[in-house]
Amino acid sequence: MAEFKIEEDGFSAKRLFTQGFSYTYDDLIFLPGYIDFAADEVNLTTKLTRNIELSIPCVASPMDTVTESSMAVAMAALGGIGIVHYNNKAEEQASIIRNAKSRRIPLITDPIFISPTDTIDSVDDFYCSPYVFVTESGNSNSKLLGAVGVSEWERLLDKTTVVCEYMSESRITAPSSYTFEQAASALVAKKLDYLPLVSEEDGHVVDLFTTADYERIRNAPELGLPSLGADGEFMVGAAMGTREDDKRRLEHLVKAGANVVVLDSSQGHSIYQLEMIKYMKRTYPEVDVIAGNVVTMNQARALIEAGADGLRVGMGSGSICTTQEVCAVGRGQAIAVYKVSSVAAQSGVPVIADGGIGNSGHIVKGLALGASTVMMGSFLAGSNEAPGRYVSQGGICVKKYRGMGSLEAMTKESAARYLGEKAKIKVAQGVEGSVADKGSVLKYIPYSMQAVKQGFQDLGATSIQSAHNLLRSGALRLETRTAAAQREGGVHDLVSYKK
Repeated sequence: MAEFKIEEDGFSAKRLFTQGFSYTYDDLIFLPGYIDFAADEVNLTTKLTRNIELSIPCVASPMDTVTESSMAVAMAALGGIGIVHYNNKAEEQASIIRNAKSRRIPLITDPIFISPTDTIDSVDDFYCSPYVFVTESGNSNSKLLGAVGVSEWERLLDKTTVVCEYMSESRITAPSSYTFEQAASALVAKKLDYLPLVSEEDGHVVDLFTTADYERIRNAPELGLPSLGADGEFMVGAAMGTREDDKRRLEHLVKAGANVVVLDSSQGHSIYQLEMIKYMKRTYPEVDVIAGNVVTMNQARALIEAGADGLRVGMGSGSICTTQEVCAVGRGQAIAVYKVSSVAAQSGVPVIADGGIGNSGHIVKGLALGASTVMMGSFLAGSNEAPGRYVSQGGICVKKYRGMGSLEAMTKESAARYLGEKAKIKVAQGVEGSVADKGSVLKYIPYSMQAVKQGFQDLGATSIQSAHNLLRSGALRLETRTAAAQREGGVHDLVSYKK
């Protein structure tokens, strides 16, 4: 039998990332490993922090066009977690958290409220919702009186009639704590088209469960176990800053039931963040703290020594972030994740790869390079669960998506994230834009996770920890890709195609 001279293909990560190049995900490709297991055997269970475990490695970014209550509920239902943004007042953020934690069904309804003396002038007033709710004061924080369906309004001869004269009185409601099975049973048993779900605290409408919701959720693919806290409620995270008055915000977040708090800064290696971590661990030791953002080993060491339970990695790698362009500071996301996770692993601190996720392959790369979870902004923006309403733009249904460093976002609260709230001139480190309708995360997150499992199978890794072991041992081999290789690896040379 002929003897083969053994030569290694590719490079180990340790060797590749010591050559002085700032690599991002598209610059790299993994070489395949040995497969002796099915893709469905890949286990994506992972750690978000030292003490919090998730069924899937997905985290919704704390951006005001990505994560509020609907996204937080959907992510928790799927086995991930959403981090509620803080581009608002502390009381408003706490209310979003309480709203999410009071729910049990990943609904995407954004209920519309009007008062009894209002009129409905156009079908646009329904904002694509099948109903508008009538309450005493015209908002969600008052008694529910009735509802008006689109079909009822269309049959109305005199459109100037006030809604109290033709609305359907809502006598049947259900608690917002109802599970999908309970709400579905009530809907069917009472032959309803919709079922208002109300807060057990004050009776205001939290959600609207319709027959369309029943079909959508029933037909959605199942994924991992939902993310539940010790209290049996969905786990929800919250972001905050490092100013002195953020200590008051922190108190609101803890009282609202936030399961984890993210210190949200574009550059986390600061005296402000170090002192805030120490304050949080001293004041609320039961609440895990995710610190960042960082991209170097020195930054990581400092935050871990201060008491961080998790690290967020990325600077200028998001699709709407311009920090590297404006400030000339940052790092390619692939090398940043590898370097930071190399240090964090020594202390048992999980790493979140934040930014640069445009497809499932990027998720595989972020996780295989040492991250335990990935944080997604643009990947989730434009979905049904993202905040905001759809508008038509050139015949395409879109939602607004903006960076927290954009001038528009900084006019609210987010300037503090860039340590610029006291600056006389605001310098944008992000842009505003729009993202096409992606449908529901209940469908494309499970699809993406199946693709990630197939990627791990090709690597020869049965779990995220298994991939990390291959990475550290040098068994996981990588190469850089030329521009031609990147083009060859994507769709090319077709007149047209459909993804």
